[in-house]
Amino acid sequence: MKALVFGAEGQLGIEIVRLVGEQAALAHRQVSITDAAAVDRVIAERKPDIVFNCAAYNAVDRAESEPEAAHAVNTDGPRHIAVACARHGARFVHFSTNFVFDGDLDRPYIESDRPSPLSTYARSKLGGETGVLTALPDALVMRTAAVYGGRRGQSFPERILQRARSGEALRVVSDQRVNPTYAADLAAAAVELAGQQERGIVHAVAGGCTGWDDFARATLEEFELEIAVESVPTEAYPTPARRPMNGCMESIRYRPLRPWREALHDWATRVKQPKTP
Repeated sequence: MKALVFGAEGQLGIEIVRLVGEQAALAHRQVSITDAAAVDRVIAERKPDIVFNCAAYNAVDRAESEPEAAHAVNTDGPRHIAVACARHGARFVHFSTNFVFDGDLDRPYIESDRPSPLSTYARSKLGGETGVLTALPDALVMRTAAVYGGRRGQSFPERILQRARSGEALRVVSDQRVNPTYAADLAAAAVELAGQQERGIVHAVAGGCTGWDDFARATLEEFELEIAVESVPTEAYPTPARRPMNGCMESIRYRPLRPWREALHDWATRVKQPKTP
């Protein structure tokens, strides 16, 4: 399988490249997915069998003041890739988010549930889904949640560790629930589903759902840091963008990824390993 990975330097892109090979990697500085002509050109030149789009505008709160930038990357960019894939005969895997839902259900969201985005970021991601599947109905859109991992030092558990080690008080929202999803597990699922030529929308998240506060506590436990986490309600931690209170997802099309606690342990084990020169 000859692959191409847009956004190869992000958390998920790093893990997909690890599986499909460094030759597949495309960083933002090489090609911006907002440039339709550049996207078409690189797909025409590389002739991939499968394209993975891991590029995204993920600044959820900043998107409220930068809607054009969010839509350029999250809505227009994926559509550019889908159009190019359709033109050149490549399959396409795109990644979306639990934020396309409003979080009002009292159960995990499944693929057939109706999206109802609450924020600019969420609307831009839903626009990306729609644009991709309109341009290329055979594309695969994988919705996921609370992704962490890679080597960037910017994921939620890494930020918690940084704050804890700096002596900063840890006040973490408790009433927003998510499936903390390890990027390595999501990447393996994406490569598997791509190989099976799955299409349409599939939810791919870790098994189990938890609050951000318990996610933080589990992270500290993995690193044997006995630091208190204060659980606070969303209203005590106001942000520009509204977030779904229930961000939990399940799938009627694909098995759950590993239980989130088990995956977190594996991530922590990798982080603790000495870096090779």
